[in-house]
Order: sequence, then C-alpha cells, then structure tokens
Amino acid sequence: MTGPRNERPLVSVVTPVYNGADLIEDCLESVLAQTYDRWEHVIVDNCSTDGTRDIAARYAERDERIRLVTPDEFVGVVESGNRSLREISHDSRYTKVVHADDWLFPECLERMVGMCEEHPTVGVVSAYRLEETRVTLTGLPHSISVIPGRDMARSVLLGGPYPQLFGSPSSLLIRSDLVRARDPFYEVEFDVGEEYPFTEDLAACIELMRECDFGFVHQVLTFTRRNDDSPFSKFARLRASVPEHLNLIIRYGPVYLEPEEYRRILAVYLARYAAAVGRNLPKLASPAFRAYHGPAIARMRREVRARDALEGARLQLRRIRERRGLRARAG
Repeated sequence: MTGPRNERPLVSVVTPVYNGADLIEDCLESVLAQTYDRWEHVIVDNCSTDGTRDIAARYAERDERIRLVTPDEFVGVVESGNRSLREISHDSRYTKVVHADDWLFPECLERMVGMCEEHPTVGVVSAYRLEETRVTLTGLPHSISVIPGRDMARSVLLGGPYPQLFGSPSSLLIRSDLVRARDPFYEVEFDVGEEYPFTEDLAACIELMRECDFGFVHQVLTFTRRNDDSPFSKFARLRASVPEHLNLIIRYGPVYLEPEEYRRILAVYLARYAAAVGRNLPKLASPAFRAYHGPAIARMRREVRARDALEGARLQLRRIRERRGLRARAG
C-alpha cells in the first residue's frame, strides 16, 4: 500500500505473552520486518518469570512503535487475550494479534490492510498459514476473496461449502472498531472450562459475521507453531473437535440457520459425538479425558432440547433416504 506513512491506517499489533523468552524475538523481528510501516506493537506480559519482559523492554527502547505493558495480576489464557486487546490505540483502524510463538511474513500487514481498504465491508481477514511445515487454511477457489458474513458463519456451522478459513488469532486481522465494540472480545464462559481455551476465538469470529464480511488473501502470510503444551495439542489429544463444534451449533445455529437446518445438523453432530465417545471408551479411564468430556456432555444435556434432537434425527433420516433414492434412479 503506497502513500505517506502518516496517511496510512494505523495497525495495532498485539502480543499477549507468558514465559515466551525462547521465541518472542522471532515474533518481534517479524513485525519489524513488515513492508507496511504504520503499526504499533503492544506486548502485554502476563507476569512472566523467564526474562520475557527484559527482551520486550530492549526492543521497546530501540523502536518507539513497540510498547510493553506489564500488569501485576496473572490471568488465564482467555482473559490474557482480552486484557491485551483492551490496550490497542484509540487511533488504530485495524488489529492484528500475533502470539509470541508465532510470526508474520513481511507482506502480512500490507496485504491484509489492502484487502480491508479495497473492500470496506470486510471486517475480518485471513490468509494461507504455514503451520510448522504444512500450509493450511487452503481450499478456497482463487476467484473468491470476499465472502458475505452470514454465508461464512453458515459455512462454519454446516461444514461447507467453504473450507475452514479462520484459523487461530494469529491468522487474522480484524477491524479495530469491531474489537472495541466487544468487551470482553473473547467470551470466557464459552469454553467448557478455563483450562480448555479451544473455540472462544472461533465463536468471536462467528459473532462478528453478523456485522461484516470476511476477506481472504491467497498468500501465505502467517506462521503458527505447534507444540505439545499448546491448546491445539490438548484439543487433539482430548478428541474435542466434535463437542466443540456442537457448542458452536447450539449457540449460533438458531442465529444463522433455518430451523430445519439447525435441527438436522444438531442431530448429525450428536450422533457423531455418541459414536466418538463409544470409540474412545477406554480413554474414559483417564482423569484428563473425563475432566473435559464430563462437563461437555453435561452442557449438551442442559442446553439441547430433546424435541430438537429427535426432529433433527427424523430430518436427517429422510435426507438419507432421499439421497439413496436419487442414486438408485441414477443407476
């Protein structure tokens, strides 16, 4: 994006961090290397004990665009994200989260801001992501770069027609007015428990689709690191994908889906969850497995109406019979 620096929109780059001394320099250097130069980088340290603050302070002394915030209270992962987003500048037009163990490719801000400036209805932007050694968030045809917000939310809930494109907070750029309008930005109560911060970020994105469209840049712009201690790794070990998606369906199905669509997809995922629990019965002996799935099942029993599940099962069975009939006639 060309033009004088002081005429460019300000981007607030935000990094919540706890004990990230081993990796945060890569994150900081990636922001300094951006081709787009009108940014502030706000590092909010969550009471680190490993020298993270000293590293961030050195960078803040070198470049006035870098600001270190050091709250006195340690908080959980979700609240740390919320606290960090409250630190964005009043002048910023866009907000870009980058976790301390992730980093940005040099054109990230340039390309994402350009997407928003070219398409004013877009409020959330994503792009291809390098996830360790794999490129992910792929599958969207190159002819599509803007998706209406309602269509994007429906696709997430129904599992198509678009692929999974939101990724993690480090994958996204969000219009700052949308960030300021939500406080807290991430709903702490959305997850099964504070120790399972799995889908509150995706829920926030689906919520934003009420107010804006979704933009996608067909270029690898961010890097996401995976390690055994990350929420994503815990998510995979606990086989949490189906119950977490069910939570999204329960919350947002009535908002974005027609009643029959909602009931049918609800029944489909309830059946998938029952099958998944059956396949993993031996794991229920694990305290960690029970600690997550016990509350997840209790939440569903509390929030799912039996008549919706039964009607959804009937609709899905009817759909299966109709598809079989079509295949038989075609054969």
